[in-house]
Amino acid sequence: MLQANWIRTPWDMGFSAPFFRKEFSVDKPIVSATLRASARGVYEVFLDGKRISNQVLMPGWTAFEKRILVQEYDVTRLINDQNTLDLRLASGWYTGLISSETIAWRRLPEEAKKRSAAIIAELTLCFTDGSRVVIGTDDSWLVAESALSYCDLYNGIVYDATVTPTFSAHAVVSEQNDLSVLTPAVGEPILTHEHLKPIAVIHTPKSETVLDFGQNMTGTIALSLTAHAGDKIALSFAEVLDGKGNFYNANYRTAKCLYEYTCCEGAQEFFPTLTFYGFRYVRVDTFPGEVDPDVFTAVVIHSRLRRTGNIETSDPLLNQLFQNILWGQRGNYLDIPTDCPQRDERLGWTGDAEVFIGAACYNFDVREFFRKWLMDMRDSQRPSGAIPIVIPDVGGDYSAAAWSDAVTIIPWHLYQFYNDVSFLEMMFPAMKRWVDYVANTTPSFPLWTDHFQYGDWLGLDAPYGEYRGASREDVVSTAFFANSAHIVCLVGHLLGEDVSHYEQLHREIVTGFKSAYDGDFRTQTEHVLALRFALTDDPVGTAASLAALVEKDGVQLKTGFVGTPNILHVLTQFGYTDLAYQLLLRREFPSWLYLVTQGATTMWEHWDNIRPDGTMWSTDMNSFNHYAYGAVADWMYGVAAGIQPAAPGFSAVRFCPHPTDRLDHFAASLETDRGTVSSHWWWEDGVVHYEFVTPCDAIAVIDGKQYSLKPGTHRF
Repeated sequence: MLQANWIRTPWDMGFSAPFFRKEFSVDKPIVSATLRASARGVYEVFLDGKRISNQVLMPGWTAFEKRILVQEYDVTRLINDQNTLDLRLASGWYTGLISSETIAWRRLPEEAKKRSAAIIAELTLCFTDGSRVVIGTDDSWLVAESALSYCDLYNGIVYDATVTPTFSAHAVVSEQNDLSVLTPAVGEPILTHEHLKPIAVIHTPKSETVLDFGQNMTGTIALSLTAHAGDKIALSFAEVLDGKGNFYNANYRTAKCLYEYTCCEGAQEFFPTLTFYGFRYVRVDTFPGEVDPDVFTAVVIHSRLRRTGNIETSDPLLNQLFQNILWGQRGNYLDIPTDCPQRDERLGWTGDAEVFIGAACYNFDVREFFRKWLMDMRDSQRPSGAIPIVIPDVGGDYSAAAWSDAVTIIPWHLYQFYNDVSFLEMMFPAMKRWVDYVANTTPSFPLWTDHFQYGDWLGLDAPYGEYRGASREDVVSTAFFANSAHIVCLVGHLLGEDVSHYEQLHREIVTGFKSAYDGDFRTQTEHVLALRFALTDDPVGTAASLAALVEKDGVQLKTGFVGTPNILHVLTQFGYTDLAYQLLLRREFPSWLYLVTQGATTMWEHWDNIRPDGTMWSTDMNSFNHYAYGAVADWMYGVAAGIQPAAPGFSAVRFCPHPTDRLDHFAASLETDRGTVSSHWWWEDGVVHYEFVTPCDAIAVIDGKQYSLKPGTHRF
């Protein structure tokens, strides 16, 4: 945008959402009209009072000091003889509370503390006579306070529909007028999706009126009603009701999640697009007259995601678990892979994204979604090579095993799943710098020790109230150190790079790990990581020890964020498939299906968000839409159904299903770039039957015997 400037209000806009306006006329036929726009904040665009796009929360969240995305819109059909172009700006991720030091542990860099919201746009009109006119933001634009007097991602909105903007001031060209950070938009746009109506109106024991939309989700509420000017509607949001059936949102912490709307006269519709909420339940705190549920529509918001995978089984609870996993992914893939959508967090936690990447790729096509986020990871890497634990970085000076190892694990998995080497080419320098950082900073090389770690986050094998689980942090960190070094070697060979240094480094880490820990694994997760990353000289014995420990623990998961995504994989790999299925299909606490029996429609942050006695985990960290434990879908697709890439991008397919008599049937399908791959097994008269569909050459492994398959449908 060469003929535009960053502009701002002549006053401190705070958390308001002002309008910027430009009126223009067109007196000859046009060929095209293209608008390019972006913001330091979030924005929306109106032409003659109508929103020009169903995209919301533009321009998205990036490492703003390095890159701010520019959206491009074709508005040719919207241009008239006389036109009014309005831009509305709110604080969003750029200057809102989500990027504030007032929240949690954040320590912003100095350049971030100097941020001020601003907007930029450039409308290019091309005419049939070959001429063109460019209308760019500058100090000739008018500015006014809008009806949206308050807007923040955490604290919600306050809107007064009786307010008519008065454009009596001119915009100011921002002191921070650097255009070099502007770059064409990448990734997937944030869009509106399903529209849900209330399935019930609940009158709670506390005499609250609560709308149940039937699904925990990420989005907002649209209103449609007839009212009098000055009538007010105030809403509050929650994911669950408490044990007595009352509205409960104490787990939102300091996020106020306001929704306050003052009506104008007559018929009206309202749909806020510059913030979002995480909720299933909406309490109607203020409403003109008797609450009419038809007034309210929940609008689902998330990044555009093309569905690619499906699972259907004979167990209704398992099917619901799969739906919960899908909803959890959608609700937390909002421009970045967030941890949760409701409380005062909603950050791009690397650990959650890393453990879920396998399931993510099966469920949806996520390659462009992650391409954008990996760019931000690359841009956020510290000069030392450290990878922040959240991306984009909000200034917490931390890195950690499993979390920061997303820099190696995610690109490698994306390459395997989509056969796109550009992920590796883009991230290989960052991968090496990360491994070098660990090697250069640990005082106990080749072990990774004496560093901030999350361990096996939320593992159940620690005393109640502890967060990090009982697995030794040095075991976890050194295991991931070895894995990342190994991935660097794999990527280097694929790219034709000399990685002899990292091969030697990997050998030293493995030797050091075995010397320090092999034969002394104390928790489920310690066993799992040793097996998953090939860090034991006795894998058969270690697997037997893991199985015995699971049995001793009552066939219960004791694992947290690090162990859970891998435990079923290693149990099956070493012949304990029935034990893996016992864990998957367990209905009592703690288990995946326990969540379903408690009415969950997304994944929980803790196994015991709601304990069997009906009490809840403390309010400090208790999200009911936290997708990490949904990583089990990776095992369901790849092991239970047995759909695996035999070559990167599924250019060849491997079927290796693992049936169980605990289920009558299990079916999974996946849309690949080559076509549909599906696997279905079922029991009939005591015999298991298989059906495989492949669009390319494949192999099938059944009871240890291998079969070569040509494209088509095959039954065994």
